[in-house]
Amino acid sequence: MTDKPVTAFVGDSITAAGAWDEWFPELSTRNFGVDGDTTDGLIERLDEVIASDPQTIVLLIGTNDLAERRSIERIVRNIETALVRLHSELPDARILLVSVLPRGHEFAENVREINRHIWQFAATQRVHYLDLWPALARGDGELSPEYTDDRLHLTAAGYDAWLSELRPALERVNDLPPMSRPIRLPDLSAQ
Repeated sequence: MTDKPVTAFVGDSITAAGAWDEWFPELSTRNFGVDGDTTDGLIERLDEVIASDPQTIVLLIGTNDLAERRSIERIVRNIETALVRLHSELPDARILLVSVLPRGHEFAENVREINRHIWQFAATQRVHYLDLWPALARGDGELSPEYTDDRLHLTAAGYDAWLSELRPALERVNDLPPMSRPIRLPDLSAQ
């Protein structure tokens, strides 16, 4: 048994592809990312997340709903439903809701609208919100080409950009002092 705090990363393929154990060795991570998942799928599998009894939950979901032409209202309602249930069943867990990431510019207005709604709702549920739009989007709302090969999924550089925002956000969520994670010094013995 570990005494490291359990952090659940919940979402779709963007979450599933994360190397959370490697990126956060100070945490006991659980990857609840599912390729192609939608907000409907998330609601159906919340029991699994709740059963893991995480201290912290990082939630990123919604982009696949747009590809399936689901309405903004349905996407927002499903995210709100998931947040209410997580908050109700895990009242001591800290939740970090990540904005729906930018993707192709044709989705930009819908993504902005969803993010505006979920940002407003998060505050009513004592949920922290991480807006990745400024770090990842170009001016036209397209996911920056330096962070993607397909206008949707993140490359290594895209994950680096997300992590540069995620690390300090998790410190705030967990009431840790800035840069509280262990510092990894280079191994100079090999030189």
